[in-house]
Amino acid sequence: MARIKVVKVQIEGGKASNAPPLGPALADAGLNVNEVVEKINSMTEAYKGYTVTVKIVIDLDTKKYDIFLELPTTTSLLLNMAKVSEPSGDPAHKKIGNITLEDVIKVALLKKQELTAKSLKAAVKTILGSARSIGLTVDGKDPKELVAELERGLYDEVLKKYEEEWSKR
Repeated sequence: MARIKVVKVQIEGGKASNAPPLGPALADAGLNVNEVVEKINSMTEAYKGYTVTVKIVIDLDTKKYDIFLELPTTTSLLLNMAKVSEPSGDPAHKKIGNITLEDVIKVALLKKQELTAKSLKAAVKTILGSARSIGLTVDGKDPKELVAELERGLYDEVLKKYEEEWSKR
Protein backbone atom coordinates (compact mmCIF):
# COMPACT_ATOMS: atom_id res chain seq x y z
CA MET A 1 0.00 0.00 0.00
CA ALA A 2 1.40 3.37 -1.05
CA ARG A 3 2.40 5.84 1.62
CA ILE A 4 1.05 9.24 0.67
CA LYS A 5 1.88 12.65 2.10
CA VAL A 6 -0.10 15.78 1.25
CA VAL A 7 1.54 19.19 1.63
CA LYS A 8 -0.88 22.10 1.45
CA VAL A 9 0.37 25.70 1.47
CA GLN A 10 -0.90 29.13 0.56
CA ILE A 11 1.47 31.24 -1.50
CA GLU A 12 1.38 34.36 -3.58
CA GLY A 13 1.30 33.41 -7.25
CA GLY A 14 4.81 32.95 -8.66
CA LYS A 15 6.47 33.43 -5.28
CA ALA A 16 6.89 29.96 -3.79
CA SER A 17 10.25 29.52 -2.09
CA ASN A 18 12.18 26.81 -0.29
CA ALA A 19 11.68 28.66 3.01
CA PRO A 20 9.38 27.18 5.66
CA PRO A 21 6.77 25.80 5.58
CA LEU A 22 7.16 24.53 1.99
CA GLY A 23 10.90 23.75 1.80
CA PRO A 24 11.21 21.62 4.95
CA ALA A 25 7.97 19.73 4.18
CA LEU A 26 9.23 18.83 0.68
CA ALA A 27 12.71 17.94 1.98
CA ASP A 28 11.15 15.67 4.65
CA ALA A 29 9.36 13.84 1.85
CA GLY A 30 12.67 13.37 0.03
CA LEU A 31 11.89 15.59 -2.94
CA ASN A 32 14.16 17.96 -4.85
CA VAL A 33 12.88 21.16 -3.20
CA ASN A 34 14.15 23.58 -5.87
CA GLU A 35 12.61 21.52 -8.68
CA VAL A 36 9.18 21.46 -7.00
CA VAL A 37 9.34 25.18 -6.13
CA GLU A 38 10.19 26.00 -9.78
CA LYS A 39 7.21 23.95 -11.00
CA ILE A 40 4.88 25.66 -8.53
CA ASN A 41 6.13 29.10 -9.56
CA SER A 42 5.63 28.37 -13.24
CA MET A 43 2.11 27.02 -12.58
CA THR A 44 1.16 30.05 -10.46
CA GLU A 45 2.89 32.77 -12.51
CA ALA A 46 -0.45 34.01 -13.92
CA TYR A 47 -1.72 34.59 -10.36
CA LYS A 48 0.92 37.15 -9.28
CA GLY A 49 -0.53 39.38 -6.58
CA TYR A 50 -3.10 36.76 -5.54
CA THR A 51 -2.96 34.07 -2.89
CA VAL A 52 -3.42 30.56 -4.24
CA THR A 53 -3.60 27.30 -2.35
CA VAL A 54 -1.14 24.70 -3.61
CA LYS A 55 -1.60 21.04 -2.76
CA ILE A 56 1.28 18.63 -3.41
CA VAL A 57 0.35 14.95 -3.23
CA ILE A 58 3.51 12.87 -2.76
CA ASP A 59 3.98 9.11 -3.01
CA LEU A 60 6.66 8.60 -0.35
CA ASP A 61 7.77 5.27 -1.83
CA THR A 62 8.33 6.37 -5.45
CA LYS A 63 8.94 10.10 -4.75
CA LYS A 64 6.45 10.90 -7.53
CA TYR A 65 4.19 13.87 -6.88
CA ASP A 66 1.29 15.84 -8.34
CA ILE A 67 0.66 19.53 -7.84
CA PHE A 68 -2.89 20.88 -7.65
CA LEU A 69 -3.93 24.54 -7.52
CA GLU A 70 -6.95 25.94 -5.76
CA LEU A 71 -7.55 29.32 -7.35
CA PRO A 72 -8.80 32.44 -5.63
CA THR A 73 -12.59 32.81 -5.80
CA THR A 74 -14.16 35.00 -8.47
CA THR A 75 -15.47 37.24 -5.70
CA SER A 76 -12.01 37.71 -4.15
CA LEU A 77 -10.49 38.49 -7.57
CA LEU A 78 -13.20 41.07 -8.32
CA LEU A 79 -12.91 42.67 -4.87
CA ASN A 80 -9.14 42.85 -5.34
CA MET A 81 -9.59 44.54 -8.74
CA ALA A 82 -11.96 47.08 -7.15
CA LYS A 83 -9.63 47.51 -4.14
CA VAL A 84 -12.45 46.86 -1.66
CA SER A 85 -12.54 44.34 1.15
CA GLU A 86 -16.04 42.92 1.12
CA PRO A 87 -19.15 42.58 -1.06
CA SER A 88 -22.16 44.86 -0.72
CA GLY A 89 -24.87 43.60 1.61
CA ASP A 90 -27.40 45.22 -0.76
CA PRO A 91 -25.90 45.06 -4.28
CA ALA A 92 -29.05 46.39 -5.97
CA HIS A 93 -28.95 49.67 -4.02
CA LYS A 94 -25.45 49.98 -2.56
CA LYS A 95 -22.52 49.89 -4.98
CA ILE A 96 -19.10 49.27 -3.44
CA GLY A 97 -16.80 50.04 -6.33
CA ASN A 98 -16.16 50.23 -10.04
CA ILE A 99 -13.90 48.13 -12.27
CA THR A 100 -13.17 48.16 -15.98
CA LEU A 101 -14.26 45.69 -18.64
CA GLU A 102 -10.56 44.82 -19.01
CA ASP A 103 -10.53 43.84 -15.29
CA VAL A 104 -13.52 41.56 -15.94
CA ILE A 105 -11.71 39.99 -18.91
CA LYS A 106 -8.58 39.40 -16.77
CA VAL A 107 -10.68 37.61 -14.13
CA ALA A 108 -12.34 35.51 -16.86
CA LEU A 109 -8.89 34.51 -18.15
CA LEU A 110 -7.63 33.63 -14.66
CA LYS A 111 -10.74 31.53 -13.92
CA LYS A 112 -10.99 29.80 -17.32
CA GLN A 113 -10.19 26.32 -16.03
CA GLU A 114 -13.04 26.53 -13.50
CA LEU A 115 -15.65 28.07 -15.80
CA THR A 116 -17.94 26.04 -18.06
CA ALA A 117 -17.97 28.84 -20.63
CA LYS A 118 -17.10 27.76 -24.17
CA SER A 119 -16.02 31.25 -25.28
CA LEU A 120 -14.38 34.32 -23.80
CA LYS A 121 -17.59 36.29 -24.36
CA ALA A 122 -19.61 33.73 -22.35
CA ALA A 123 -16.97 33.77 -19.59
CA VAL A 124 -17.07 37.57 -19.43
CA LYS A 125 -20.87 37.45 -19.06
CA THR A 126 -20.48 35.01 -16.16
CA ILE A 127 -17.97 37.30 -14.42
CA LEU A 128 -20.21 40.33 -15.05
CA GLY A 129 -23.00 38.46 -13.23
CA SER A 130 -20.67 37.92 -10.27
CA ALA A 131 -19.65 41.59 -10.29
CA ARG A 132 -23.30 42.63 -10.22
CA SER A 133 -24.10 40.25 -7.36
CA ILE A 134 -21.44 41.78 -5.10
CA GLY A 135 -22.30 45.41 -5.84
CA LEU A 136 -19.72 46.43 -8.44
CA THR A 137 -20.25 48.61 -11.47
CA VAL A 138 -18.20 48.10 -14.61
CA ASP A 139 -17.04 51.17 -16.51
CA GLY A 140 -19.57 53.11 -14.43
CA LYS A 141 -22.53 50.98 -15.56
CA ASP A 142 -24.64 48.19 -14.10
CA PRO A 143 -22.99 44.94 -15.28
CA LYS A 144 -26.40 43.84 -16.63
CA GLU A 145 -26.16 46.74 -19.11
CA LEU A 146 -22.75 45.51 -20.29
CA VAL A 147 -24.13 41.99 -20.82
CA ALA A 148 -26.75 43.47 -23.18
CA GLU A 149 -24.05 45.52 -24.93
CA LEU A 150 -21.86 42.40 -25.28
CA GLU A 151 -24.82 40.60 -26.89
CA ARG A 152 -25.11 43.43 -29.42
CA GLY A 153 -21.40 43.06 -30.28
CA LEU A 154 -20.29 46.42 -28.87
CA TYR A 155 -17.15 44.92 -27.30
CA ASP A 156 -16.15 42.40 -29.98
CA GLU A 157 -12.97 44.38 -30.81
CA VAL A 158 -11.89 44.45 -27.15
CA LEU A 159 -12.56 40.71 -26.78
CA LYS A 160 -10.58 39.96 -29.96
CA LYS A 161 -7.43 41.27 -28.26
CA TYR A 162 -7.74 38.51 -25.64
CA GLU A 163 -9.03 35.60 -27.78
CA GLU A 164 -5.56 34.19 -28.35
CA GLU A 165 -4.74 34.20 -24.65
CA TRP A 166 -8.14 32.58 -23.94
CA SER A 167 -7.48 29.77 -26.41
CA LYS A 168 -3.98 29.12 -24.95
CA ARG A 169 -5.20 28.64 -21.36
